[in-house]
Amino acid sequence: MRIRVRPVTRLSGTVDVPGDKSVSHRAALLGAVATGRTEITGFLEGDDCVNSLKAVEKLGALVTRKGPGHYLVDGAGLLGLHEPDDVIDCGNSGTTARLLLGVLAGQPFWTFLSGDASLRRRPMQRVAEPLRAMGATFVGRQDAGRLPLGVRGTRSLRAISYISPVASAQVKTALLLAGLWADGPVSVTEPAQSRDHTERMLGSFGARLSRQGQTVTVTPGAELRGQSVAVPGDISSAAFLLVAGALVRDGQVTVTRAGINPTRAGLLDVLEAMGAPVALSHVSGAAGEPVADLTSTSARLAGIHIGGDLIPRLIDEAPILAVAACAAQGTTRITDAAELRVKESDRIHAIASELARMGARVSETQDGLEIEGGARLRGATVASGGDHRMAMALVVAGLIADGETVIEDTSCISTSYPGFLVTLNALAGSPCAEELP
Repeated sequence: MRIRVRPVTRLSGTVDVPGDKSVSHRAALLGAVATGRTEITGFLEGDDCVNSLKAVEKLGALVTRKGPGHYLVDGAGLLGLHEPDDVIDCGNSGTTARLLLGVLAGQPFWTFLSGDASLRRRPMQRVAEPLRAMGATFVGRQDAGRLPLGVRGTRSLRAISYISPVASAQVKTALLLAGLWADGPVSVTEPAQSRDHTERMLGSFGARLSRQGQTVTVTPGAELRGQSVAVPGDISSAAFLLVAGALVRDGQVTVTRAGINPTRAGLLDVLEAMGAPVALSHVSGAAGEPVADLTSTSARLAGIHIGGDLIPRLIDEAPILAVAACAAQGTTRITDAAELRVKESDRIHAIASELARMGARVSETQDGLEIEGGARLRGATVASGGDHRMAMALVVAGLIADGETVIEDTSCISTSYPGFLVTLNALAGSPCAEELP
C-alpha cells in the first residue's frame, strides 16, 4: 500500500488514540499466567498486540473478544500453560517474541517462535543469553540469536542478579517474567531506567516486587490474580499528532486520555525544550498508569541536543522528533541512540536517507543523527521500509512539505495505529492523506 500526502495549513480538533502498545502486550501475557479472569478494555487491536493474544491462546489461555478493544483473558495460572501444537508466529512484533521468551523460560516444554522477514533479522541474543544462564535451553539461527527460535524452559529456573549493558524494557521484562518461576529472587540492574509498565502491572497482579535505585527485583512465590486493566492511550501514537499540531501553521490538537508514564514521556520534555510545550489537563490514572489530555499548538521550534537518560524515555518517538527537528531553527543532535539501528528497520539510516529525499539536511552518526533545521521540505517519493513509525513520521513530514509526498510500503501502519489516516484527515478537515493502489 502507498499513501499520498498533500500539505495542510491547519489541523484542529480533539481525538482519541489507540491503546498503549506496551501496556496491551503486558496485559495479554500477565492475564495468561494469572489465576482467574483478566478483563482488558482499550486493548490495541493492531497486528503486534493481536499476535500476543494469539500466542497466549496457543499456550492455553482462553481469550474472548467482547467488542472493540474489549477482551477477557481466562488465565491458565503459573503452572497451567501447555506446549503449543504449532509454531507461534510473532509477525512483526519484537515485543511479543522477547517477552514470550521470558514466560517460556519457565515452562517445561519446547516452544518454537518465528515471525516475518523483518523480525527474523532482529537480535534475540540479549534476551536469550541471561535466560540461558537461568537454565533455559535455546536453539535457532546464528547461535540461537535470531528467529526462528526454539526454547525449552525448566522449573525451577536459577535466580540471577543481572546487570544489563543497555536500558531495555524488553530485556528487563523477560527476566522479571522468568523470575516468576525461579528458585529465588531475580534482579535486573540497568544503566538508566527503562519504561516501567511491567513493574506497575506485575505489582497490581500480586507479584512481589521491590526497587532500589536502578535495580528492580521480583521474588517468586506469589500467585498472580486476574485484574481489570483499562489501557491508556498510547503516547507513542499521540506523538505523531502532537508534533503535527506544533508544525502546521494553524495547529491545535488535543489527544484525550493519553498515558504520561514518566518513563515514557520524554517526548513532552523534548517538545518543551524545543519551544512547543504540550499542555496537560484532566490528569488521572488507569491500570496503575497516569493519563492526561494533551494539547499541542503551533510553535516556532529551536534545535536542541537529545541524548543520555532521555533516550530510553523516547526511543520510539525518534522518527517523528527528527521531522520536528527539520522544521526547527538551528541544529538538533540525537546521540546515545544506537538502539535505533535494531528496531523494525535501521531507523538511524532510514531517517537520514528518507528525509534527505525531501530536502532535509540530515546526517547519520554511529549512535544518532545530526539535523540542521530550517530547510524547507519538498514533496518526494519515500519509503517506510516496512516500519510503522517511519511510515507515520513521513506522513507528517508530507503535511509541511511543498507539493505531494508519496510514502511506499505503508500497510505496516496497522501494526500500531490502524485508524491513523482517518484521524489525520478529520483533524485537517479534508482528505490530506489517502491510500493509493
